[in-house]
Amino acid sequence: MIYLDNAATSLPKPPEVIEAVVKAMTTFGNVGRGTHDEALAAARLIYETRAQVAQLFHGPGPEQVAFTANSTEALNIAIFGLLGTGDHIISTDLEHNSVLRPLYHLMEKGATVDFLQADRKGQINLQDLEKLLKPNTKAVVCTHASNVTGDVVDIKRVGAFCAAHNLLFILDASQTAGVFPIDMVADHLAVVCFTGHKSLLGPQGTGGLCFRKDLSIRPWKRGGTGVQSFLPTQPLAYPTRLEAGTLNSHGLAGLHAALQLRLQAGVDNYRQQETVLARYFYEQIVQIPQIKLYGDFSTTFRAPLVTLNLGDTDAAWVSDELSQRFGIATRPGAHCAPRLHRALGTVEQGAVRFSWSINNTRAETQAAITAVQTLAKELAL
Repeated sequence: MIYLDNAATSLPKPPEVIEAVVKAMTTFGNVGRGTHDEALAAARLIYETRAQVAQLFHGPGPEQVAFTANSTEALNIAIFGLLGTGDHIISTDLEHNSVLRPLYHLMEKGATVDFLQADRKGQINLQDLEKLLKPNTKAVVCTHASNVTGDVVDIKRVGAFCAAHNLLFILDASQTAGVFPIDMVADHLAVVCFTGHKSLLGPQGTGGLCFRKDLSIRPWKRGGTGVQSFLPTQPLAYPTRLEAGTLNSHGLAGLHAALQLRLQAGVDNYRQQETVLARYFYEQIVQIPQIKLYGDFSTTFRAPLVTLNLGDTDAAWVSDELSQRFGIATRPGAHCAPRLHRALGTVEQGAVRFSWSINNTRAETQAAITAVQTLAKELAL
């Protein structure tokens, strides 16, 4: 199988990540639930992983990193923990349901939300931010890169807008953590939400949020923490405040190994290699007469993915043919991004997404090009 579905989850994981998970499963106790060697080993590694995340995002420090199962959980913590009834929020049509559904729920509770509209090409205009500003605007919540088009949002520009109007900037870095530069200070970010299983090449079931020191985030869940057990309320100190229940220390051991590899290599190194392959794929298929491509390819500063359709052919059929006949894994459908697919006019058809990681090769990319060309030729007959 040629795996080109890395925007959903990266595969394969580095050997160092797998080894770290296996070792943790044979040596780790429950972090924060004792002072024996096994519990302390888990505690040390999790603290080191917090420090790595803070380093990656230029965050304030390990205490301002809370771990979750994925970016969806992190976004729920940030959105419900900082925003509420009476607040006005600005977002975009590019968003994944992990942003949209929490915002829609807040709207049911009395909050108001305005979305930067995407055009037929999936583009938004950041100049419209000023038009959406209201006296009660509290935050901007947006993705760093669209999981459908690969287009990157200029977060420095969004951050400057937020800083000028004293707004919180909550960033969904699901598609960009580890492959695009993110600087919480320079980009005026209040919260960065990330997942470990995509571009970071870590295990599924890992993710988290990195947040400013001045924030007071309401706990999304409450329960055991291993400390202050007689308190009737969730402890106030971070990160315990946001981490009720047993942490996935085995998965976080894998994330620790993945972050170590990434910090050593640098974020630009991975992105540049992945982008070369995605760009080569695009340049070879763009001339196919019936091809439909989504996103702005005038720049190479974009997520390493290409989303397409072959004429009006159902995207699920194309993806199945790629898998069954050519051994190529892709992602068809709506990609959990309904507002953007409405803007693109692909609600009924869906679209087929190809996405690269550092593990892919030029030979695999060439095979994918040949497969698309073959299908296009057959459909044209």
